[in-house]
Amino acid sequence: MLNAVHEMRVPFYDIKAQYDELQTPIDAAVHNVISSGVYTISGGKQCGLIERELADLHKVKHGISVHSGTDALRIMMDATGIGPGDEVITTAFTFVASTETIVQTGARPVFVDIDPVTYNIDAEQIEAAITPRTKAILPIHLFGQMANVERITEIARKHGLIVLEDSAQAVGCTHNGVPTGNFGSAASLSFYVTKNLGAAGDAGLILTNDDNVAEKCLSMRIHGMGRERYYYDHLGYTSRMDEVQAAFLRVKLAHLADWNDRRGRIADVYLNALNGSGIQVPVTQPGNNNTWHQFAIRSDRRADLMAHLKEKGVDSMIYYPVPLHFHSPYERFGNGHGSLIETERACREIVNLPIHPHLTVAQAEYVAESVLDFAKAAV
Repeated sequence: MLNAVHEMRVPFYDIKAQYDELQTPIDAAVHNVISSGVYTISGGKQCGLIERELADLHKVKHGISVHSGTDALRIMMDATGIGPGDEVITTAFTFVASTETIVQTGARPVFVDIDPVTYNIDAEQIEAAITPRTKAILPIHLFGQMANVERITEIARKHGLIVLEDSAQAVGCTHNGVPTGNFGSAASLSFYVTKNLGAAGDAGLILTNDDNVAEKCLSMRIHGMGRERYYYDHLGYTSRMDEVQAAFLRVKLAHLADWNDRRGRIADVYLNALNGSGIQVPVTQPGNNNTWHQFAIRSDRRADLMAHLKEKGVDSMIYYPVPLHFHSPYERFGNGHGSLIETERACREIVNLPIHPHLTVAQAEYVAESVLDFAKAAV
């Protein structure tokens, strides 16, 4: 039963609250780096420690820290040989980085529609999209749960394809107890400030069990430099995570499991209140844990719902308002309006509610009550 509450302010994010909770250890960690005079991977230790800790969390051999989640995508594509003439099967319902980096390699993104319940790529439509030019499948683990990795890896093995995981929204996610990073050649993590594990700016990491891929990624992130300084083995990038970001992330990583549990408790408030209300709520695929990076509901009166929430003091967001195959740089890779029915419908209907570790139960109940008020009025 929802508590009766007066109007309150519910922000979509509260990033500062994370800092306020951990101010003392964060300040100490950052001060230690700054006072050491060692700010980059070369000579520093924080990057090596966060690499090991995140690799251990995901039960993989290698973690390679980079400047951003986008860099992680691009570098792991280069390291696995994605390039001109190749096709990479993925989804148009996501942030642009995955498609952007495919195009930057010279390869062609091939869009497959989404599962309308999980919003991840519909694995049963992948085989129909395979051609002689297909090189890889790039599932995007959206909103805090993994795509159908068992089916995707089965298809990849059958057709001799590479699997690369976009795990930007899936740090700590598992399927049947196996973490992301173990279902392909490599996986990318993003630590953009709004992620479940957010840096103080941009940062990213590549997960892999492949020694050869790891060696190439390590080289490519620093201009293609090999083990010997100023000797170059690959065409590379400037993509170092700095020591301050690594130290900042290490403090927060110790609290990630607790913060994800808090997100789960907020999700339970929403699910218990909204189930049976006529509002479509998220569904967690069997075998997945859900770290609730986002809580997505749907309405065919989205603009009215968002206006109603705004009047109530509740922030909401749209992830994502326009499918990638409608945007001018990428429309040439799609088949126009109506070609990805579920993707396009989700972009018209989806509304994301506030969900973060510093949201209170009272605030979550108020959000749910506000959504229910709208749903009842619409009947």
